[in-house]
Amino acid sequence: MRVSVVADKQTEKLLSSCLYFTAHHLARVINRMAEEEFGRVGLSPTYGFLMVAILENEGATHNELSRIMHLMPSTMTRLIDKLVYKQLVMRKQEGRTVRIYATEAGRKLRGEIDGAWTRLHDRYAKVLGREEGDRFTKEVYDAARLLESEGF
Repeated sequence: MRVSVVADKQTEKLLSSCLYFTAHHLARVINRMAEEEFGRVGLSPTYGFLMVAILENEGATHNELSRIMHLMPSTMTRLIDKLVYKQLVMRKQEGRTVRIYATEAGRKLRGEIDGAWTRLHDRYAKVLGREEGDRFTKEVYDAARLLESEGF
C-alpha cells in the first residue's frame, strides 16, 4: 500500500524541520562522497583526516588528537591502533607520555590525502557553489561547536 502524496509531503515537512534528521541525512550523503574519494587512497575519510591531524601535529598525544578530531579518547585509541597496524604511524613513549608520529609511509600519503580532500571539496562545491559551500561548512562547524560548548 502506497502512502499518499499528501502524507509524504507532511512527513517531509516535519523531517526537514528537524536538525537531527537533516544533519544525519547530510552526513550520510557527504559520507558516501568522502568514502569514494578517500577510497582511492586506501583509507576511510576518518583515517584520512586523522592522518592530516597527525602530520600537522607531529608528536601529539592521544588526548590532543581526540580534541582535534572531536572524538572520544577510546575511539582515538582504536583508530590509532589501526594506523599503527598499517605502519602509517608509530607511538613513542616519552617519559609517561605517549606521542604519535607519522612513519615515512604515512608522510608519503599526504599528497594523496590532500588530493582526496580537494576532490571531495570540489564535488560538493560544484553542486552548492564554492562560496556557498564554504559558508555552509563554516556555519555547520560553528553550530556544532556552539552546541558542544553548552555541554551537548
